[in-house]
Amino acid sequence: MDKLPTPPEIRAHLDDYVIGQEDAKKVLSVALYNHYKRVTMDTGGVEIKKSNVLMIGPTGSGKTHIVSTLARMLEVPFLNADSTQLIGEGVRGIENILTTYVNTAADGDIAKAEKGIILLDEVDKLSSRFNRSSESIQQALLKTIEGTVANITIRGEKKRFDTGGVLFVVGGAFVGMEHIINDRLGMGMIGITVTATELIKKVVPDDFAQFGLIPEFLGRLPVIVGLEGLTRPALMDILTVPKNNLVAQYKQMFALDGIELIFEDDSLNEIADKAIAMNTGARGLRTIIEGALRESMYEAPEEKSLSKVVISKDVVLGSKKALFEYTFSREPLPIEEPPMKAQRETNAALDFKKGV
Repeated sequence: MDKLPTPPEIRAHLDDYVIGQEDAKKVLSVALYNHYKRVTMDTGGVEIKKSNVLMIGPTGSGKTHIVSTLARMLEVPFLNADSTQLIGEGVRGIENILTTYVNTAADGDIAKAEKGIILLDEVDKLSSRFNRSSESIQQALLKTIEGTVANITIRGEKKRFDTGGVLFVVGGAFVGMEHIINDRLGMGMIGITVTATELIKKVVPDDFAQFGLIPEFLGRLPVIVGLEGLTRPALMDILTVPKNNLVAQYKQMFALDGIELIFEDDSLNEIADKAIAMNTGARGLRTIIEGALRESMYEAPEEKSLSKVVISKDVVLGSKKALFEYTFSREPLPIEEPPMKAQRETNAALDFKKGV
């Protein structure tokens, strides 16, 4: 990172790749900017505490996508780790996550790793309502998230790794949290007078504590970000609008074989509808497209003169195969030898006289 981008610059970059989540993009832009000011600039001897992030949002709302996009923008190491691997492993599980992060995300470079980002996903599964050992696991994470020097094995050699400069983003779906918030605020019947998304935006630390996260753990996560569930229009936009969108990716894969891939409008509508029915948000879009294109991706590379593959709603539903359109060979037809041509014309004249 040559120059630390400002919050509006970070937000503008996110707008290119992330549909919706306007509040979350603004909050995360500020959080990222403040964290890397602390890590990269001279603070004049003033110790500035780290502000790690707690993200709440339904499955497929874009938690991993947003954080990984930020990491790519700043060109810092990034690891998406599943918090549930800590169940039954405790401190050793934390060490394993840090070791994997340094070895894979930072290619063994400790200095580089000490300025990266780790996303601990599914942290809601570590709450007391799901796990009896929840409190001890959360306690074990405190020093690592706040900043400590850990001893980890890098390519067979023990090394010291300072987590003080690593930004930890802790995320989860926290299913049922809207009811806890609604009990506190009394905003009426969910789905009629108030939506789950509206409630999630009003979440406070005490709500997480009631869900089962300990106060000490929440104290290390001062920045709270609520993500919205994705609507059908948002899913449609995700398919076609962002840079590196899914439709563009698959079109390019076919283009590498000299084939144009065409999605009819009704096919995109059906993909969005299936994602909503599956309740998987944006995460399910790729799976649905893969299923719709599987046969075409298998057959197309060996089809000679294939120019276009057309995907309709019926293809997404699985009731029809994709339409293949061909460009036929333009090689010239063989030229008849003059004697053979003359004989053929003579035979035709004789047949005419005979009335054949």
